[in-house]
Amino acid sequence: MYPKIGDLLFIHIDSGDEKESKIGYKSRIADIDEESILIEVPIREDNGQLKKMFAGDELSLYFMTEGGVKNYFNSFVTGFKEDVIRMVRIRRPEPDSISKIQRRSFLRVNAELEVAVKTDKMFHFLTRTEDVGGGGISLSCDENHNVAEGDKLSCWVVVPYKNGSIEHVPFEGEIVRIKILEKGRKIAMVRITSVTDMERQKLIRFCFERQLDFRR
Repeated sequence: MYPKIGDLLFIHIDSGDEKESKIGYKSRIADIDEESILIEVPIREDNGQLKKMFAGDELSLYFMTEGGVKNYFNSFVTGFKEDVIRMVRIRRPEPDSISKIQRRSFLRVNAELEVAVKTDKMFHFLTRTEDVGGGGISLSCDENHNVAEGDKLSCWVVVPYKNGSIEHVPFEGEIVRIKILEKGRKIAMVRITSVTDMERQKLIRFCFERQLDFRR
């Protein structure tokens, strides 16, 4: 079973922010092509507010079929289209990836990658990622790393591939949540706010390679 033009999609956004990920949105499918599904700008189910989307946002979605059956799939925002109304372009899922069981967005993978960070307070430090996705990363921080929710970051992450090549991916981000761990350690969950399409594709390629390793 595949979604059709006019179907409603029910959406959660996997941004690394636990509070945000619990908010439900809905949108209607405006068009479908070979690679993408075009949807209307999503609105919050609880208050009807429009949701601004960003390229790379990772999505968990479902649509309803006959008898009220929920059909889940994962995707991510690849771009936008300006027409009579603004539309959001998301990656079209493979038919066999649509399931009756909800799964976390496939782009977010556990990975310890080296990353250099500069905050908007001009604080510099080196650390490692906890996980990586096309729309954001989580950073491991010590108690002496002076970071807080809302901080703007400039990051350079070292991305190794299976063929032995290494890329250095720069991007701008914002800390959306801090999770406190034991002994003063914390995890900073960062949403990517500015990155070129080419650099984002490097992160996505790494995630796909890592996901294939996990499946094996």
